[in-house]
Amino acid sequence: MGAALTVGSTGLAQPLPLVRQGSISGLRLFNVTEYGTVGDGNTLDTAAINRAIDDCHKRGGGVAYVPPGVYLSGTVVLKSNVTLYLEAGATLLGSKRIRDYTLQAGTSLLGDANQKHLIFARDAANVGLAGPGRIDGQGSCFRVPSGRVIPPPEDSWQDVATFDWKPLDRPSPLLEFYNCQNLHIQDVCIENAPGWTLRPVHCDNVFIHGITIRNPVIGPNTDGIDPTCCQNVFISDCLIATGDDAICLKSESPYGGEVRVSKNITISNCVLTGCCNGLKIGTATFGGFENVLFTNSVIFNEDVDLRERIIAGIALEMVDGGSLEGVVISNIRMQRVRTPIFIRRGNRTPRPDGTPGTLRGVMIENIHATGSVLTSSITGLPGFEVEDVTLSNIRIESEEGGKTELVEREIPELPKSYPEARMFGRLPAHGLYCRHVKGLRMSKVGFKASAGEMRPALLCDDVQDIEVDGMKSTSSAGIQPVIKLIQARQALVQGCSAPADTRTFLEVRGDNSKHIVLMNNELSLADKAAQVGPEVPKDAVIISGNTTSQKMSVPTAVNRMSK
Repeated sequence: MGAALTVGSTGLAQPLPLVRQGSISGLRLFNVTEYGTVGDGNTLDTAAINRAIDDCHKRGGGVAYVPPGVYLSGTVVLKSNVTLYLEAGATLLGSKRIRDYTLQAGTSLLGDANQKHLIFARDAANVGLAGPGRIDGQGSCFRVPSGRVIPPPEDSWQDVATFDWKPLDRPSPLLEFYNCQNLHIQDVCIENAPGWTLRPVHCDNVFIHGITIRNPVIGPNTDGIDPTCCQNVFISDCLIATGDDAICLKSESPYGGEVRVSKNITISNCVLTGCCNGLKIGTATFGGFENVLFTNSVIFNEDVDLRERIIAGIALEMVDGGSLEGVVISNIRMQRVRTPIFIRRGNRTPRPDGTPGTLRGVMIENIHATGSVLTSSITGLPGFEVEDVTLSNIRIESEEGGKTELVEREIPELPKSYPEARMFGRLPAHGLYCRHVKGLRMSKVGFKASAGEMRPALLCDDVQDIEVDGMKSTSSAGIQPVIKLIQARQALVQGCSAPADTRTFLEVRGDNSKHIVLMNNELSLADKAAQVGPEVPKDAVIISGNTTSQKMSVPTAVNRMSK
């Protein structure tokens, strides 16, 4: 049995600086080489690493120290008051043999997760993983080509590159922490996960700082970080490149028991890339989400094929009967993300009374997105709206170039479908499509389309209590208006500017439309301020205080369309 190197008093798991033996006062270092590791990348070192961890735990805690070398390993189980520290030049190499990963009792098989992990901790306090070393999951050994027919290039916008591969029996998540308190993960580089990379489940006080996750874009289901039913979570300064969601908050109970609320979560200063979603809430969403903050981050793709790009930069999806309230997203730069914003309230898994969960209280501000090819959307269901959403200081530039026929396309409801930004196909607006929404505030939002774009910038269908203030956009190359409202109630459009060559700024349709006000807008470059369908009730639209051209007389600023 190896001996501990004592440097001062016992230290507990905490954010650590670079460790050198004898260099940190207050730590006890348990060097894994003293417990029999070989570190040649060929000899299985699992038992020796676990002996060092167990001895560290039994003797009151400290650091299980991994010096430079390549340590082939199966499942390593962390314990309370122990930090596993990977020194610069150290690699923990996941075994290629699935039998080297011991089953962890109590977990259930949910989706892409199972009972096999490279690093695992359960019911532990003050547990940590740190250091400038690497973890390599050797994920390529756990997947094979799917043999599917790859869609033609014109359908790349709705395809996903990882579908070219199918997973084998694999450890997933590669790193799993269940019911832990004061969990610290810092600085490590985690590469080539066979499935999900890192999942804290039912943990409190989680600190993830400065880590790098690099999974190939072809790796199926290789999520980055998936906090599940965790509270008081801090994720910062991370670089995450994956073949699936970069950061995905979930609410389910893989270990049984009550699904508790995921809350008090902050994510900041991260760089995210991949081919699924950047920041995603859901799925699964059986419980609740409260007080989530995502800020000061970059979500991007290089100039690669559309099938290899992020589907949605921000995806908020409530479809399994849970609730979401209190999400603030700010200061995000997106580049070549297919869809910048996707917000969805569905009913894949209803509540006991058959109704869907709730989605309300979302603020998204200071977003700059370029190179998008799919329309951002906010959609609920008939009678079950997305509520209380604020969008401010947002600029979205689209390269989609949609045609007029998309405007009249019937968009399916799909209440039971898996939520994804591409689920509805191409939408009838190029900037933002809203349906079944109540309480929408848009301030200083700009939409820039590519040449030849023929759809409205904004289309809202079955919306109530909405305000559009200071919107700017490019004009349609066809006959479509800048803003189109269908079955809208209590809508205020103010402070907006009509782009050059605008035929009609606002169009209103629907026999349930009422209390729509168009006021104090700069419309001098528009031929018509507004036009309404013949079914729209008289006096449903009020125009006041707008700046118009000399050719647009105020009495005829509203044109009623013929039947």
